[in-house]
Amino acid sequence: MQNKDKRESLYEDIGLLMFMLMISALAVMLIISEAVVINIIYLFITIAILITTYFMGILSSIVINMGFIALQVVVMLYQYVGKNQTVRWELVFWLVLPIILSFTLYFMTKSQVSLQKSNSELRAALVERGAFDAQTNLRTMVAYVEDAGVFIETNRRFQIPVTTLIIKIRYFNDLRRMMSDRQLQSLLKLTSETIKDSTRGNDITYIIQNEDPTWAILLYSDAEGATIAANRVKDAFELNIKKNPELMSLAISMVVGIASWDPETMNNPYDLMNRGIDETQYDV
Repeated sequence: MQNKDKRESLYEDIGLLMFMLMISALAVMLIISEAVVINIIYLFITIAILITTYFMGILSSIVINMGFIALQVVVMLYQYVGKNQTVRWELVFWLVLPIILSFTLYFMTKSQVSLQKSNSELRAALVERGAFDAQTNLRTMVAYVEDAGVFIETNRRFQIPVTTLIIKIRYFNDLRRMMSDRQLQSLLKLTSETIKDSTRGNDITYIIQNEDPTWAILLYSDAEGATIAANRVKDAFELNIKKNPELMSLAISMVVGIASWDPETMNNPYDLMNRGIDETQYDV
């Protein structure tokens, strides 16, 4: 899968470069030919062909390109036979460039669509495995337990402090009875985005429970550093709530529990997580 994605990404880049090269060549030909009226008409036709290529595929594009070539041949014959004018050979590029542009555009977009499909399949696989929450775009309990194991092993080997933040909405069950579905979705989205935006790049955010929304963060930090991070999240959350027209009228706040890994009293990631959940009860 990874090799296929790299190949498709390379094809997309090649297609983009070729497309830009053909556009540059077209611009040069437009300047050289100096046939303003015909160039404008043919340019609009070419744009329409490229739009058709993008939305309808290469087969429809080939048919229209053949029609465009036939139209140009008819115009040339009419000028040569009907009006006894010389054929303007500098306009011959219109017979070739539109179809080349169509193929390069198709080549580029085909790889792009393939990459998008691959990303969708990967996202679906993560959701199926329970490691990714489709609603909040955050990792779930499954991923938290796996990643916490890595953090704990790092602590054991290198004595780097490991701390988790457990974040909940204060009195959520009471608030839910007063909130509409739209307000509820807005609150979940705002909370998730606030937590992600308020953490460092190497601090990983999770949603470990959906019914009573509970978020978690894993940090390589001691309790003091985690407290600073918790206060930063709280301040950002309070500010964003005040700015949100759907939620500003409600008394919404968050509680944060902080727990550091202690190998003497903890045996696994669940112990770390549960200690953090317990600590939320004492956050005032």
